Amino acid sequence: MNKPINRKKNDIKVVNKRVKAKPPSTPSLNLVCDIDTLRTLIKKNKVRVVDVRKRDEYLKGHIKTAVSLPLAELLSNDDPESIIKILNNLGISDDTLVVIYDDTFGALASRVAWSFKFVGHRNVALLEVTYDNWKKLGLEIERKSNKYSKVSHSVDIDYSIFADAEYIENAQNDKNKIIIDSRERLNFLTEHIPNSKNIPYTMLRSENSILRNPSELKRFMENRGIDLNNEIITYCGSVGTLSGLAFFALKTAGISNVKLYPKSFKEWKSLGKPKTEFKDATYWDLSAE
Repeated sequence: MNKPINRKKNDIKVVNKRVKAKPPSTPSLNLVCDIDTLRTLIKKNKVRVVDVRKRDEYLKGHIKTAVSLPLAELLSNDDPESIIKILNNLGISDDTLVVIYDDTFGALASRVAWSFKFVGHRNVALLEVTYDNWKKLGLEIERKSNKYSKVSHSVDIDYSIFADAEYIENAQNDKNKIIIDSRERLNFLTEHIPNSKNIPYTMLRSENSILRNPSELKRFMENRGIDLNNEIITYCGSVGTLSGLAFFALKTAGISNVKLYPKSFKEWKSLGKPKTEFKDATYWDLSAE
């Protein structure tokens, strides 16, 4: 994240002002929201739909009632206070159901959804399809720019889903923790964090959805030696988009203890941390574990 997160109690203004979120008065969403559920929620005016594509793409057409939040806007300053300000400006209060979508197989939406969860918004889901799929199905779209009344969202930072470089270092030789690199196989083979496993993001999705169904994801993880009882930490190349998708895939598979390293391999390398390289990778190495 752009501003370093220090866990010391008195060092972060936003943490000192932490307010415990009230239990939601509305039903909770699954991590992946299906099309029919979203259409029903839109008709009942019981959801905030968030479009994280570029602003000009949003203006050309978007899902009805959706607000625009380009990923670049969130990443330009993604410290907790700034994310809370975004929630407030989008009219998202503690109990608001939020469904997020993109046009990039769910990766951009995942990074935004994780950020919302990190600062305390629990009731957030990814739409099961991209905007392009939604449009091809002939579902409701509009072109007007939507804005909602500003609200006040409480702060309840969830460090249980966050990892930084120091945490990764300590986890490398812990048999109860697994570090997952979600980049494509060739990138992983070129260089990666030592002792990490490779599960390419391309292997997580299905033909009709941004993610496979829960039972398939569970079986997929188990077949690759991922113990569902272990703590899993995901990372990717730079800002946590591909690993954000992996984060939600792992949670969907039933793994309760999952963390995201949002600054990912880009920061790891900039800090001069050790890395593993396969200089003589063969053709067979290109297949995932």
